[in-house]
Amino acid sequence: MSVDLLLSAGRGPRECAWALAQLLRRLEHDATRWGVAVRRVHAVPGDRPGIYRSALIRLSGVDVEAFAASWTGTLCWQAPSPYRAGTGRKNWYVTARTPPGDAPPTTFAEADVDVVACRTGGPGGQHRNKASTAVRATHRPSGLVVVVDEERQFSQNRRIALELLRRKLERGDEAAHRAVTTARWRIHDDLVRGDPTRVERPEPVATPRRQRPGRTASGR
Repeated sequence: MSVDLLLSAGRGPRECAWALAQLLRRLEHDATRWGVAVRRVHAVPGDRPGIYRSALIRLSGVDVEAFAASWTGTLCWQAPSPYRAGTGRKNWYVTARTPPGDAPPTTFAEADVDVVACRTGGPGGQHRNKASTAVRATHRPSGLVVVVDEERQFSQNRRIALELLRRKLERGDEAAHRAVTTARWRIHDDLVRGDPTRVERPEPVATPRRQRPGRTASGR
């Protein structure tokens, strides 16, 4: 099983992009302890190598849902700014959300289309009114329906109807893809700063113990 997470620095200062990189590395380290695999699917780089404005990652493993839940929400990296030494601010916020997934493309097959002959009114002469040369085509999986009576022959109207259905399905897939892209971008704008679900800090640096004057390492 796999779960996608989108980490975003939103529209915050460049420290937030720096914080995202630190949090991403911490997440990967934590995932190793959980036995969860992490794959970086896509990343938008920041102003320095190894810094990201956003990163889409894919998590997989037995406990992936519980692990993803522990890293979902507003994340905080608490550390002084590496860019502005004089600032007192230490909290830099990142959001982590499950992004909406792309819907699978709609496959078009003529076997999924019901085509029936019909008559249509209007101009066109007696032949069009008397003969059932118009076509009503229904794509069963999507429910799309088109009626074509442009030509005098049934076979030509059938060919046009099938092509119209194919194009309508393609436009529908494109619209769905645009909607998913828009929803993903909203995640960048929905970053809530404050009240984080998780706070991470740099690991403390161990300082070597000082020896007493006049004593060797062996204590003699």
